[in-house]
Amino acid sequence: MIIEYETRDHTALITLNRPEARNAVNHEVAEGIENALDEFEADDDLWTGILCANGPAFSAGADLKAISAGELNLATKRGGFGGIVARERIKPLIAAVDGPALAGGTELALACDLIVASKVARFGLPEVKRSLIASAGGLVRLPRVLPKNIAMQMALTGEPISAEKAHRFGMVNILVEAGEALNESLLLAEMINENAPLAVRATRRSLLESLTMNDNDGMKFAIEETAALAATEDYKEGPLAFIEKRLPIWKGK
Repeated sequence: MIIEYETRDHTALITLNRPEARNAVNHEVAEGIENALDEFEADDDLWTGILCANGPAFSAGADLKAISAGELNLATKRGGFGGIVARERIKPLIAAVDGPALAGGTELALACDLIVASKVARFGLPEVKRSLIASAGGLVRLPRVLPKNIAMQMALTGEPISAEKAHRFGMVNILVEAGEALNESLLLAEMINENAPLAVRATRRSLLESLTMNDNDGMKFAIEETAALAATEDYKEGPLAFIEKRLPIWKGK
């Protein structure tokens, strides 16, 4: 399978499996990622997802060999490039980056909510070196997770930065040793999954929406999300478990 899909408890693993092509994105990869995300989002028992890769590279981005052979469609209608960069999601997704993530590979990672990277990872937008532009979200999302001047330098020179530098500036959430990105991502997913899944989704949604709102509108949006949560079983379970001094049993309902 060019995209592997498996589940562990409440976590879904979506794995790029083209190591011989450095996990470059062709149309089959894009469709595979979109299908995996569909399955993940539709399963009420899955609360957090991880996007990872087999082989020494996370992703080299667009498959230039496929493009030169006439395969120009590396996207899906709903998800955009890689089936993910323009995809609307409701559940948190972690990128486990254990090798270079360049060009579209960086854009795949930026499309996720959190990034766990190992010290052998690198991030970059080298498109200008090939008279291209990083049009799959890189130029929009990179300056949101890095200081503007750092993002500008990366975009204009096409030179990558190390995982250590990306971590220092806040793009990478957790930095680990080589080979440990997936294990650490699983631990991070478990931490998220200890919380009420509907509240996690509402929190994620409120945070993302607030990026384009003033403070008052952002707080109003969060209050509306809280009102929706009040009608759920988990909303009652949280305080009850606290009173009874036990761990809550979340149902996602």
